[in-house]
Amino acid sequence: MNQLEELIIQEKAKIIGETAKINWKELEIFYAQGTLILVSDTLNLVEVGFAISSDNTDQIRQWADASLLARIFDQQAVAWENENTEVWAVVIKPWILVQEPKL
Repeated sequence: MNQLEELIIQEKAKIIGETAKINWKELEIFYAQGTLILVSDTLNLVEVGFAISSDNTDQIRQWADASLLARIFDQQAVAWENENTEVWAVVIKPWILVQEPKL
């Protein structure tokens, strides 16, 4: 394994270690501030976090263009509020990525 591969593995491990379930109500203020990004449950949250942390703008743009990432998701936010939902979240400054847990 080369040095770059080792760094990628370390960064992804860091993201995994910082990913946790959190109640949506604790994140609402950040949604109101515009710092949350909803990640489709068809994507791997860690891979999205890595793409953002490594500034992979081409990949991020592809996901956004395919509506797999969203900064405005009012309907989902209201549903999570009403259902008292726990979501997966990880901070990739300046963003907080959120994803609904798969059943």
